[in-house]
Amino acid sequence: MTALPTAVRAPLSAPGTLARCRTLVEPALREAVGGLHPWLAEMAGYSFGWCEVGGAPATAPGGKGVRQALAVLGAEAAGADARAGVPAAVAVELVHAFSLLHDDIMDGDATRRRRPAGWKAYGTGPAVLAGDALFALAVDTLAAAPRGPGAVRLLSAALTDLVRGQADDLLFAARPGTGPRRVTPAEYRAMAEGKTGALLGCALALGAALGGASKPAVTALDRAGRHLGVAFQLVDDVLGVWGDPDVTGKPAGGDLREGKKTFPVLVALGSPAGRRLSGLLGSAARAGEAAALIEEAGGRAATLAEARAHTSAARALLAEAAPAGAAAGELDRLLEFLVHRVR
Repeated sequence: MTALPTAVRAPLSAPGTLARCRTLVEPALREAVGGLHPWLAEMAGYSFGWCEVGGAPATAPGGKGVRQALAVLGAEAAGADARAGVPAAVAVELVHAFSLLHDDIMDGDATRRRRPAGWKAYGTGPAVLAGDALFALAVDTLAAAPRGPGAVRLLSAALTDLVRGQADDLLFAARPGTGPRRVTPAEYRAMAEGKTGALLGCALALGAALGGASKPAVTALDRAGRHLGVAFQLVDDVLGVWGDPDVTGKPAGGDLREGKKTFPVLVALGSPAGRRLSGLLGSAARAGEAAALIEEAGGRAATLAEARAHTSAARALLAEAAPAGAAAGELDRLLEFLVHRVR
């Protein structure tokens, strides 16, 4: 894919930060998952890419580890040792895995990270149960940590927002593309903050809280993470329409063939070209025509401008939190890497 406008390639230290945090957190994450019922532990391990169906070891592609890195950096931003953020990192990784297991079932997505989704590999009922187990384990992990009760309250608030965002996302699919009941960009923005931003904000806030940060700093970091989450989702929306499948690992124009109401689509649906675009969505044969129409209607430019606005807001809130030591630079580079990623 052509580089996003005004994008700056992040220094290698951003991927290095992800790798450093993963190395710190993964032993604790594996230990926590290993305490589950063996069948549930296997399904969780499959979700994390650690094993195949049946339990044979594997090194399947996993996620970037963004949330666990934010939790560790949140603790370091508070001036604490990185290890103070490990329980928060484990908890948010467990919650993220739980949400993906359930999301794939709700959305009917048969694959996840180029492998059969959990419900396809094990069945719907077992995948729901595995997700429930991961959620319970996340709460238990935080409750056992120093400053645990306050941390559990932060996680509970984020989960409430995450569920609200997911509910809105499901309801959006049934609403028309045009007319008075159409989904507006403002509604989509609020949904993205809940579904994607709430857990990113919670990751930063949890790490900071366990690291002993002040309440104003924790609040500022939570809000920064929420803005980052919206920007992250908006960039995903651009990649879902115009991304190079060799880079993204997803079919070109996949969101258009599925008729998803992403931000660039909603902008274009609200333009004079809206009715014409509405007739193209969901057609595999006309995905290219739909992509061109969305770009012509300003959908791509508006989405990138919105992503830049949320990135700027996140940076301002990070500055307000006054991260200690090297955490400030690492957070800034990680933010740049995530919102201008090509993968």
